[in-house]
Amino acid sequence: MYINCKGHLIDLSTPKVMGILNITPDSFYDGGQRQNLEEHLQQADKMLQEGADFIDIGAYSSRPGATDISEAEELQRILPVVEVLIKKFPNIIISVDTFRSEVARPCVEAGAAMINDISAGNLDDKMMATVAKLQVPYIMMHMRGNPQTMKDLNQYEDLTKDILFYFSEKIDRARELGINDLIIDPGFGFSKNISQNFELLSHLELFKNLDLPILSGLSRKSLIYKTFHTTPEEALNGTTVLNTVSLLKGANILRVHDVKEAVECVKLLQQLKN
Repeated sequence: MYINCKGHLIDLSTPKVMGILNITPDSFYDGGQRQNLEEHLQQADKMLQEGADFIDIGAYSSRPGATDISEAEELQRILPVVEVLIKKFPNIIISVDTFRSEVARPCVEAGAAMINDISAGNLDDKMMATVAKLQVPYIMMHMRGNPQTMKDLNQYEDLTKDILFYFSEKIDRARELGINDLIIDPGFGFSKNISQNFELLSHLELFKNLDLPILSGLSRKSLIYKTFHTTPEEALNGTTVLNTVSLLKGANILRVHDVKEAVECVKLLQQLKN
């Protein structure tokens, strides 16, 4: 199972780690911790040194109830970071976390290699066509509504079945437009309550039936810290446990804040497998 990133084939049969680089002031865990380009460079360098295969850059907070920002502000935040990272680390594989085609396009033109869309095209009807034209891998996540409304949109007839149907329609649309490399993200924490997140994780292996790579994004999320009545800052151990479960159930990419621990998860399970 391969994806093509800027002419390099990435083999996802061995799970990969995607480090999160938030450049937002209000993300649920590390929002506002880094205020300038030098600090973003230092964090990216740290994650790469720890073994990150991809760096996922986001300039629009998608936490529940996050403040909406304009397309212009999002682009103003993210594009300089993409440009400086490409200059500093020429071999870096950057994923751009955006649902807006007019943010995605200039970032890819600047050197980004992948688009990570929390809405799978629902919030910008030009996104899939733009990705098809750019010919980069496309991560499609399951979410209902938008970050401002999603927490109230968690009613399902059959959670796993409904999400599988959602992806089957999205995959058909993406293939019609000519997108070659697709990755699916079930969307832990998006339009799902805590029990639904655990239900989804318990059935994660069913998504292998779509015959596409699976991204699991559980890092420090509320299903972990609310279960323990703590905070995101205290959710690293729980993240590691659920990342391990994700890998055992077939996840190909772990999207994480803590790269070193995720890389160790992958290495240990690969050793066990071998």
